[in-house]
Amino acid sequence: MDGASPQITFTLPDGAERAYPVGTTAAEVAADIAPSLAKKAVSATLDGRHVDLAWPLSEGGALSVNTMKDDEAALELIRHDLAHVMARAVQEIWPDTKVTIGPVRGDGWFYDFDREEPFTPEDLGRIEARMREIIAARDPVRTEVWDRDRARRHYEEAGEPFKVELIDRIPEGEDVRMYWHGPWMDLCRGPHLQDTGQLPADAFKLMSVASAYWLGDSARPQLQRIYGVAFKDRKALKAHLMMLEEAAKRDHRKLGREMDLFHMQEEAPGQVFWHPNGWTLYVTLQDYMRRRQNADGYREINTPQVVNRKLWEASGHWEKYQEHMFIVEVDEEHAQQKSVNALKPMNCPCHVQVYNQGLKSYRDLPLRLAEFGACNRYEPSGALHGIMRVRGFTQDDAHVFCTEDQIEAECAKFITLLSRVYRDLGFETFEIAFATRPEKRVGSDASWDRVEGALHSAIESAGVPYRVEEGDGAFYGPKLDFYLTDAIGRVWQCGTFQVDPNMPARLGASYVGEDGEKHVPYMLHRACLGSFERFIGILIENSAGHLPLWLAPRQVVVSTIVSDADAYASEVVETLRAMGIRAEADIRNEKINYKVREHSLAKVPVILALGQREVEERTVTLRRLGDKRTRVLPLEEAAASLAAEATPPDLR
Repeated sequence: MDGASPQITFTLPDGAERAYPVGTTAAEVAADIAPSLAKKAVSATLDGRHVDLAWPLSEGGALSVNTMKDDEAALELIRHDLAHVMARAVQEIWPDTKVTIGPVRGDGWFYDFDREEPFTPEDLGRIEARMREIIAARDPVRTEVWDRDRARRHYEEAGEPFKVELIDRIPEGEDVRMYWHGPWMDLCRGPHLQDTGQLPADAFKLMSVASAYWLGDSARPQLQRIYGVAFKDRKALKAHLMMLEEAAKRDHRKLGREMDLFHMQEEAPGQVFWHPNGWTLYVTLQDYMRRRQNADGYREINTPQVVNRKLWEASGHWEKYQEHMFIVEVDEEHAQQKSVNALKPMNCPCHVQVYNQGLKSYRDLPLRLAEFGACNRYEPSGALHGIMRVRGFTQDDAHVFCTEDQIEAECAKFITLLSRVYRDLGFETFEIAFATRPEKRVGSDASWDRVEGALHSAIESAGVPYRVEEGDGAFYGPKLDFYLTDAIGRVWQCGTFQVDPNMPARLGASYVGEDGEKHVPYMLHRACLGSFERFIGILIENSAGHLPLWLAPRQVVVSTIVSDADAYASEVVETLRAMGIRAEADIRNEKINYKVREHSLAKVPVILALGQREVEERTVTLRRLGDKRTRVLPLEEAAASLAAEATPPDLR
């Protein structure tokens, strides 16, 4: 290399350092390391930033070259390139279609199009076929940086107004980069693969079409969004499609209808109408959580739902969270102006108000305050999803006010509580994400060291798998997020534990220490389930509606085979109800197979069939959901067994 030209130095994965002229590309570095690496390379990572092999690099740093074996980088490239290939295919088939954006999301991507005619399922098949032709052509991918005026003129002349707007939104000083996939060009930050032939032709699928507003704004044009999924090979795609098929069977919205749990309607978007069965499930879960929290030393409170903006300003939520809040203006009597209030989107500022009533001593700490707090947050209509993503919800929320020395013990105590709750609800294991100090933060390094050390010690002593997410903590303190994996492999973030000295300080919370001076307590935000609505949705989908007997809203149906058994059925129901079992009789003049099918569809865990023999012998024929086998048991034995099974785990 020419030593006279300006140099940049790259640190390679093996620790070696190599100097290159400014403007060297990652492709050139790969070729210099090994020709075989250059052939396999798809992109590079520079100081944690994903970079294109073709980009001239102006700064050095830790550089690693990615190949298709690097799953994260490879999948991002595959999905991003397929978004472009799909847009190219659409415009080649329907040249009048206008393109917008096509980001990578989850297991695939989407791309939004402006087209008068709606896309059909047959169109998706046609687009897929054209995409495979483009992949087979192995068209080269190249990139250039254009000045802003040139890019604007190009898209104005091409009749692409959405791209013109995107160029105007690019911050000053940021490159306006263009990518060609063969003859087709798109505005994109990149990175991308080196040719279309690097894409797996048999490992992607276009899934669906939906409506979407331009930039998510309902006042802007309505577009058509095509969703696709992609993986590195056909086997992974097949596994994903099978998982989606299973997920569709478990969809809580579908099962919610079959089990008659709840419904949603357009007059109350993002709000849940709970039916008797659903509310029974809800209350049973809430009563269980109440007992668990009470036993763990929490004191339950209840705080207002409508609170004046002054509190939200003091807590900082008015400035940072106002767009997600429901604002309520009221003409107060004798007031000169309207009183501005908000439905509470979270409970923490109100809990500080309860703490602030009366002088607190270090002897009062830790103080654990819990609330099943009803919250309301404005979620865009496109983000709403059954009871999983709603605007009105209730959290199993709690806040622990404590000293710094008490954080480790409180964290360990919470992990123990959370472990019991998750195990009782069918999740034997969970994983913790430990988010540490961000670059911009308040507090001394010594304080962060102590608090992070306390959380680390608590996790280690619990023996729970965890990963560290460097720099992802809040500006005021570290946090733990708790992840559950359901029966079909999906991961859900539910519980949380956050250390916060900031809000108590903002809202004037204090305690008198052993030294007689006032100190600001730490506030530990924690939740096990998160929102009841979302967690119930997770429970339904994890169990495919086969809830454990203690949680099932309809536990036992007593079905008669002959009308002569009707009186005995009433006696059986009374016996079961006296033992705390939710039981009901089905004495309709229908065949027993019809009744079994109907109650099985509604996911009733136990059906007791009664015929002439059962009446004479005072027995029941017991059938469990999902099991075609039956058992004949004496009534007293069956009732005792079911009563034990129907007892919540914390009461056994």
